[in-house]
Amino acid sequence: MDMNDTPAQLAFRKEVRQWLHEHVPKERFKSYDTREGFEEHRAWERVLADAGWSSVTWPTELGGRGSDLIEWLIFEEEYWAVDAPMRVNQNGILLLGPTLMEFGTDEQKARFLPRMARCDDMWAQGWSEPGAGSDMAAIRSMAVRDGDDYVINGQKTWSSRAIFADWLFGLFRSEPGSQRYHGLTYLLVPLDSPGITIRPIKALNGKESFAEIFFDDVRVSAQNRIGAEGQGWHVAMATAGFERGLLLRSPARYQRTAQKLVELYRANQAAADRDPSIREAVLRAWMGAQAYRLSAYHTAGRLLQGATIGAESSTNKIFWSELDLDMHETAMRILGARAELLPECAYAEGGWLDGFLFAQAGPIYAGTNEIQRNIIAERLLGLPKS
Repeated sequence: MDMNDTPAQLAFRKEVRQWLHEHVPKERFKSYDTREGFEEHRAWERVLADAGWSSVTWPTELGGRGSDLIEWLIFEEEYWAVDAPMRVNQNGILLLGPTLMEFGTDEQKARFLPRMARCDDMWAQGWSEPGAGSDMAAIRSMAVRDGDDYVINGQKTWSSRAIFADWLFGLFRSEPGSQRYHGLTYLLVPLDSPGITIRPIKALNGKESFAEIFFDDVRVSAQNRIGAEGQGWHVAMATAGFERGLLLRSPARYQRTAQKLVELYRANQAAADRDPSIREAVLRAWMGAQAYRLSAYHTAGRLLQGATIGAESSTNKIFWSELDLDMHETAMRILGARAELLPECAYAEGGWLDGFLFAQAGPIYAGTNEIQRNIIAERLLGLPKS
């Protein structure tokens, strides 16, 4: 595998780098888990969209640049290298967007994708329920067909970005009495619909990162169904593949964290070297980030040649989530007691505490790593179910 940029890729990289140099805000935004910070990030997404950078792999007529996956990886490397703002509509752009490309009608693509690219519509996930977290096939929320509508009753929980979102994409049981993977339908639900109640859930850092959503006789047009009725599991597994595979967590994110970890180690080397295992952990972090990059480019190359990603996306999800956790735990060890200072403290160190708290969720969201290991054992290794 040749990791050198082609002349066209090098020109693309230079274009991205120049644009980011001219447009990335100099001041850091507030957290997007606050109303003010959310709107700051939303406005930035529109700046990206106006230049076609919000969704580089999408067709130009739908708000993208028509780039391939290699160019997307290049864009991500340049984006993270300059510490550009976090992307607030990743649920829409990186998860629902590709799902609509594959399963949506032409009318649905034209209706939703351009607005998604500009963040005119912000999207939340509607997967988990009480009693149906990692086991998504246990979903009980009902969407019963009534003429041209579905009538939804039930509850979703741990819905990322739902406090400030405009829409939700989710899976609902549309066939009464159906079990497990059968009788599920994939619906797009406007969150201002009558009968919807949204209650915030605080994350470890005290911010309202998630929400629980209650549906009481909520009517949703059948035109908002993605795929066929009762075939929602198939569509949702495609979305989950995007979430666990390349799109949700690009390797550039972890390359940048590894680089910052090396810088942190060097700035505190005298103290850190009192424990030789810290230096080894920093080296492993750097190598892990580079390995993830090589794997991502290899996978992108395979996809461009017509291959598909299946259950192997579960190995990808385990790797990046545990790499992120290891890197932040190493940073905490380097900083010692200083690591516990809250971000608003004058002597707080570079956001490592927030990153550490967020990293705890990595082995849980996008399907717990325990479930991913079951998938790997059964579908990749052919082992019997326990």
